[in-house]
Amino acid sequence: MHSSRWQPTLLIRASIALHLLALIAVIAAPEFWHWALGAVLANHALLTLVGLWPRSRWLGPNWTRLPAAASARNEIALTFDDGPDPVVTPQVLELLDRHAVQASFFCVGEKAARFPDLCREIVRRGHRVENHSQHHRHHFALTGYCGLMRELQAAQDTLTAITGQRPLFFRAPAGLRNPLLDPVLARLGLRLASWSARGFDTHVGDAARVRNRLLRGLRPGAILLLHDGNAARAPDGVPVIVEVLPGVLAAAKAANLRLVTLRHALS
Repeated sequence: MHSSRWQPTLLIRASIALHLLALIAVIAAPEFWHWALGAVLANHALLTLVGLWPRSRWLGPNWTRLPAAASARNEIALTFDDGPDPVVTPQVLELLDRHAVQASFFCVGEKAARFPDLCREIVRRGHRVENHSQHHRHHFALTGYCGLMRELQAAQDTLTAITGQRPLFFRAPAGLRNPLLDPVLARLGLRLASWSARGFDTHVGDAARVRNRLLRGLRPGAILLLHDGNAARAPDGVPVIVEVLPGVLAAAKAANLRLVTLRHALS
């Protein structure tokens, strides 16, 4: 584990100062307790709203695009969430092989434990497995520091044991988080990654709509989000990602964009 020093953002530092000032104010002038409480509650509301904004950097560093050097090289990143899935993931891997591109798979630890050979196949084909939590719980953003640490550490241990590679990136379930996540990421040496374009392919079964949403964000430095787990189905029952992916890959090639893993973009 390669931890780094946590650097609180301006919003977090201001929030800590506000709580201290509110406490001092209540001690010095108890009759104004309702004003102090109101200020603290307003601050918590703001922090909650920011946590509901997946691409925000107010709670800590967040990859919404690739670094400038990667953009200058005409690179983009294709990322897949919620897998591995025994039906969809193999089809995605075949499509990526056919187009000779590499991608990053944000895998759920407990799913990886159920399908370890599939995780190893992802890595064998040159892709990278990253951390998408151990259980992908819907209340992830409501979890405290110790709970977040257990959840992310468990996924780190699971994915590292299966693939032999330690994840370097984390993506929160549904992209939602709270102010306690950033110090956990720093402790575990993980980088938070969100996206610059997404197709909403977990609930939209119309391949054209999903494809158009992704293509609108197809430019150097883009991070595209799709799902090999929990994939919506087209009317004919085919996973929508399987219908969408060939068009996205062809458009990227036509635009002279090079698809790389998030790890590669670090270089």
